[in-house]
Amino acid sequence: MTQPTTNAARAAGLLLAAGGGRRLGGRPKALLPHRGRPLVENAVRVLREGGCGTVYVVLGAAAAEVRARADLAGCVLIDNPDWSEGMGSSLRAGLEAVGKAAAEGGRDGGARAALVSLVDQPGIGAEAVARVLAAHRSGDSLAAASYDGKRGHPVLFGAERWADIAASATGDRGARAYLKAHEAEIALVECGDVAEPYDIDTEADLSRLQ
Repeated sequence: MTQPTTNAARAAGLLLAAGGGRRLGGRPKALLPHRGRPLVENAVRVLREGGCGTVYVVLGAAAAEVRARADLAGCVLIDNPDWSEGMGSSLRAGLEAVGKAAAEGGRDGGARAALVSLVDQPGIGAEAVARVLAAHRSGDSLAAASYDGKRGHPVLFGAERWADIAASATGDRGARAYLKAHEAEIALVECGDVAEPYDIDTEADLSRLQ
């Protein structure tokens, strides 16, 4: 298991797992089978093995079923009733929860950064998470994995940026508007040699699951 660095140990994992799988016939992505278990469990394991502290999981579609079927022990589960509005609502809900916990001291002293990942990217493993976490330097850190120079997930946000990111997160664009506006400030961390950033979006993509 990859051990967290001093800075990374104060970073929370924030997993966006609320999608309803519209192009997958309405099958919630969190519950897609992967290695005999719900896909959300794989994503949580990757964040933990990569060095994140507390893992926050934003649920939406079939949230009650995900809670019942997936082993998410030790995670902070956040229900997003507005999940159908798009990824932006899940990012806002997640950052609000991480920020509240940090203000109160949190389980592990309060996170100083949040590393955001998506439940439907099983090709991104713990090594990519660890590399991006290592770019955490301060409260205004902004870092992202890159694949052959193209920005992708996971993305790390220092705590000083959370409020502005949440305010800009609308529709299905997540933090894209904020990242575009602050592109020059992003520390890109090449991960193309250890991860593949494909999404599980369509029926054809299901062949990538194990």
